Amino acid sequence: MARIAFGRFDDSFSLGSFKAYLAEFISTLLFVFAGVGSAIAYNKLTSNAAVDPAGLVAIAICHGFALFVAVSVGANISGGHVNPAVTFGLALGGQITLLTSIFYWIAQLLGSIAACFLLKAVTSLAIPTHSVAAGVGAIEGVVMEIIITFALVYTVYATAADPKKGSLGTIAPIAIGFIVGANILAAGPFSGGSMNPARSFGPAVASGDFHENWIYWVGPLVGGGLAGVIYANVFMPSQHQPLSNDF
Repeated sequence: MARIAFGRFDDSFSLGSFKAYLAEFISTLLFVFAGVGSAIAYNKLTSNAAVDPAGLVAIAICHGFALFVAVSVGANISGGHVNPAVTFGLALGGQITLLTSIFYWIAQLLGSIAACFLLKAVTSLAIPTHSVAAGVGAIEGVVMEIIITFALVYTVYATAADPKKGSLGTIAPIAIGFIVGANILAAGPFSGGSMNPARSFGPAVASGDFHENWIYWVGPLVGGGLAGVIYANVFMPSQHQPLSNDF
């Protein structure tokens, strides 16, 4: 059974921990700037990217590439979570302490907010927010986000967090980017394909529109938490100890 650890304040306030928080801030900023920026750019170039298949593909590819880079640049410092749902899933699986997780969340949310305000300043255009599509209910949106976030966090465990991963760990950022791109292609026209509370929260803050934002907290956190609990307790050795700021 994976052991959930609260953590120590001295560890969470160490120099190494602050470097990890800064890395999460920067990685999330880079990811959200590219991801939200791709949606803004396509909206500028076309009349309606939300229902254009080419727009969906372009945005999915951009998110996948951006996440691959964001995870890669943060992996050796913070673990490259870039997502509160990933952090939550790793905490429930005993891979990171709860106290450190809180600071990761703060860094990720601030990074997303900063990215969106930067986009708003340099483009002078509206910041698009996540919402479910017409004809899709809130519950269906939550279920969709649970499923796709489960897939994301399960992939994180299998390729990055599992001590048995071996050489598979070298492709972890690629696999994580691929599953995000694939999930956006599958879920984008329905729930928006967020999988990431920070990715949805930053645009909501910058636009002042929190309509349906709760969906992108409940769905990803439930999906990520389930993936963490299941993978850590079924597939990982029980003696694996929780880490403070890494996978």
